[in-house]
Amino acid sequence: MSPQNDKVTRMFVLGPKAQLSQSELVGKLHMLELPLTIKSTCYGAVIHGEEKDVLEAVNRIRKLDPSNIFTKDRGFPPGDPRRCRAKRGAAREGFHQLEKEYELLEYVCDALENPEKVSLEEPGKVTPEDFKKIAQECEK
Repeated sequence: MSPQNDKVTRMFVLGPKAQLSQSELVGKLHMLELPLTIKSTCYGAVIHGEEKDVLEAVNRIRKLDPSNIFTKDRGFPPGDPRRCRAKRGAAREGFHQLEKEYELLEYVCDALENPEKVSLEEPGKVTPEDFKKIAQECEK
């Protein structure tokens, strides 16, 4: 088992209402003085290191702005030639998914800052009469 197998990689994604910039995020990560590899990205940062150190960084950084700093696992360390844009010459796999997720973050931020109680009801069956009414309204 190689030493790399004991390490994990996490992405930090800053929401659109985040109270700090990506460069401030990277600076805060460095100030933690944890043995991590830290890479600035267009969406925030990527960190790589021992799992306990990575999780400590996640917990401490998210406290800075819990509704606007998001994190998720990344399967490859920073600079991995299988995923590195500089070596591949194009956007890495998963980047377009991240773009779509980012579009939703403002809604997630709002929900975290203004939680509302939600109750879910099992939807009932629509009667044929109600369906006909709905169809007729849509035709108008």
